[in-house]
Amino acid sequence: MSRRLRVLFVSKELIAGDLAYQLKNEECEVKLCIENGGDKDCFNGMVEKTQDWKKELGWVGKDGLIVFDDVGYGTEQDSLRREGYLVIGGSGDGDRLELDRKYGQKVMRTCGFGMDDDFETKSFTVKSAIDFIKKRKGRWVLKQDNHDEALTCVGEMDDGSDVLEVLENYRVHLGESYRVSLQRKVCGVEIAIGRFFNGNTWIGPLVFNIEHKHLCNDDIGPLGGETGTLMWYEKNSNKRLFQETLAKLEPHLRKSSYKGYVDVNCIVSDKDTVYPLEITSRFGSSTNEMQSEIHISPWSEFLLAMAKGKDYELQYKKGYGVNVAVTVPPFPYRTSDSSLSQKGVNIFFKKDMSQEELSHVHFEEVMIEKNRDSEQYRIAGSTGYVLYVTSVEKTIQKAREKIYGIIGKIIIPKMFYRTDIGLRFVKNDRKLLKEWNWI
Repeated sequence: MSRRLRVLFVSKELIAGDLAYQLKNEECEVKLCIENGGDKDCFNGMVEKTQDWKKELGWVGKDGLIVFDDVGYGTEQDSLRREGYLVIGGSGDGDRLELDRKYGQKVMRTCGFGMDDDFETKSFTVKSAIDFIKKRKGRWVLKQDNHDEALTCVGEMDDGSDVLEVLENYRVHLGESYRVSLQRKVCGVEIAIGRFFNGNTWIGPLVFNIEHKHLCNDDIGPLGGETGTLMWYEKNSNKRLFQETLAKLEPHLRKSSYKGYVDVNCIVSDKDTVYPLEITSRFGSSTNEMQSEIHISPWSEFLLAMAKGKDYELQYKKGYGVNVAVTVPPFPYRTSDSSLSQKGVNIFFKKDMSQEELSHVHFEEVMIEKNRDSEQYRIAGSTGYVLYVTSVEKTIQKAREKIYGIIGKIIIPKMFYRTDIGLRFVKNDRKLLKEWNWI
């Protein structure tokens, strides 16, 4: 009898921490290393933990799997692959594609994306960004060179005065030399196209996904990572959105031996124009939790084939997937103010929640405290990303009904969540995207 697959899972801030739990439930031997101190207690009682992943390389061996769920480990992944380890998550160049927005857009231009000069991301210090907007005016989107969107601001004033106010606030609290990015705002339908890459070519179907980033319904309030996701898979690689964006990255990804998930978030403004916003070259949250719901094939088989550079016929559920994030304060902001932390608070599930319903719940900042006769779920982190609830059905409405029925059986003090995930697509965006022949 062959031994169970060993998986060494390395996470900075639990972007795909639930994946480690899914792999354990597939009967893999899993060791999870969480490097962010505030998240160290997450998944206690759920997955075996290790404090130093490098000391576990002998344990996982070169026939086991090493999974990195965040950017920042790219050069280490490249080195491990050269040494013969099976690694999934990204690459050194993949890190740069996401973190260096200017480089990412240069690569997209080189690969044949239709790029508007004025739309390309420009990098500034806070001081130089203020000077730039005063001269150029217009509506601008303010971002940072990382994947934390809590400081992002989407301008609405034609003269740029609202973004200038935010920059002046940054000057006071972050300093004039703090680096930011500016991108001209365009209007349209926002949609992302993603796919997995095995170092040589694409593996698995296309992944269409629509992110919901604002805190409140109807896209009101501050941006906060993802508060929900609409997703569906498509086997037909000839879909126009894929061919005119992500497909063109294949030669570049092959050159860097990228192995993992990658997507391009876009704004489509009409039947002829697509604006690529940014490349995400890592697992995503809440993308990954949604994928765990959609996949029928085991993650362990799929990831191992990808790490070996092989093809894999991924089996998946047909229909629309909806994912709703359930959060608590201080989300969407990161703060050291301990008075806002919900760490240690109990998570309650009503008695009529079935095991089938619980299987649609995906955890992030959660631990299980085991007593002699019971298990108690508790909040284990401080950012407020507690859990996600997912479902795949033939229609978006049926998926929504199932999810919100399950959420109604979850009680967490101070919990909040959006109740409109997927509705924008149903009411408006699907019709436009189909008329324009993008999906």
